[in-house]
Amino acid sequence: MASPRNPNSERPGTTRRTAVGLILGAPLLGACSGVQQTLSSFSNPVGGSQPAPAGPPQEPLAVGSGQVKVGLLLPLSAAGNAGVAAQSMKNAAEMALAEFQNPNVQLLIKDDAGTPQGAQQGTQQALDEGAEIILGPLFAVSVPAAAQLTRTRGVSMIAFSTDSSVAGRGVYLLSFLPESDVNRIIEYSASTGKRSYAALLPENAYGNVVEVAFKQAVGRRNGRIAAFEKYGADRAGAARTLAQALGQADALFLADDGDAVVGIADALTAAGANLKNIQLLGTGLWDNPRVFASPALQGGLYAAPDPAGFRSFAGRYRTKFGGEPVRTATLAYDAVALVAALARTQGGQRFSPEVLTNPSGFAGIDGLFRFRTDGTNERGLAVMRVGSGGGQPVAGSPKSFGA
Repeated sequence: MASPRNPNSERPGTTRRTAVGLILGAPLLGACSGVQQTLSSFSNPVGGSQPAPAGPPQEPLAVGSGQVKVGLLLPLSAAGNAGVAAQSMKNAAEMALAEFQNPNVQLLIKDDAGTPQGAQQGTQQALDEGAEIILGPLFAVSVPAAAQLTRTRGVSMIAFSTDSSVAGRGVYLLSFLPESDVNRIIEYSASTGKRSYAALLPENAYGNVVEVAFKQAVGRRNGRIAAFEKYGADRAGAARTLAQALGQADALFLADDGDAVVGIADALTAAGANLKNIQLLGTGLWDNPRVFASPALQGGLYAAPDPAGFRSFAGRYRTKFGGEPVRTATLAYDAVALVAALARTQGGQRFSPEVLTNPSGFAGIDGLFRFRTDGTNERGLAVMRVGSGGGQPVAGSPKSFGA
């Protein structure tokens, strides 16, 4: 499955703090909350729909001297953006161990080369070396291959794919799933009195997932879908059709990456739609300089993690490694901090489904998150408003999950 493109690093921050505590009976992974949301590629978090070809295999690597062994699968030898992201995520994982203060964890880092075969081989090696849980892989196409082995051993996996179809029994996704964006922005808009919705979505894998989430979210709030269109190459035609029905709606949901959503807004304006008379709604993909510079999108609302957490993380990362982290680096940080916290506090059941699916959830760099029993996740997101200077928070991230 392919879809939106890949925004990578963000602005650095400076705060430093330790990485563990307790919140709501669940491990607190970090005092920093949030980040810019950037769904890279829908099945490939670093861009493109397929993993990059493998390079030469890397030497086995273990980090830390703890008794609890944790496998970490990354496409370290993959070419292009995939290899760059893998190195940044590896750095972040090591940073989490260093900031955690004497965790009883040893990371077994395996290069999966960005392929299913590599993921299966790396998983087998990690399990044979005593891994109690597997973190990774990064690509959706590699998750089922690795999961065949972890399920046979009764070992949990926390993967980084944004494709919720690969989640399932014993396979949990720690990534930015579009469903969380949609649920948050529709819940917020309904709380401000919006009842009638229009939507214009891309005809691709990302758009299909967002469509299902959008229709379910509107239904939960007893809202009405007044107009709905999807577009492929003919954006202008879909925009003309939708523009004619906008008078029946009080909110318009547009879900695409920054460049595309600007083009859609311009097409709607050209078709006669007055976007100033309707509340524009979007997803975390709106966190993009093109969106902030678009006159048509000013005042639009979108769901995303609060950016403060990533700024702080990026500052610490820059100080330690001399460069900027890719956007997915926080996923590796939070995954390692989570397993370190569970290893410290949860005894022999530390990585069991019951512990991992604690309904109180966990707090990490990217704010609150919790794993659902189906392997997908729910995130506590802020609501941001588009302004010429960037996104401005209008509703903060929740401090706890509701009952």
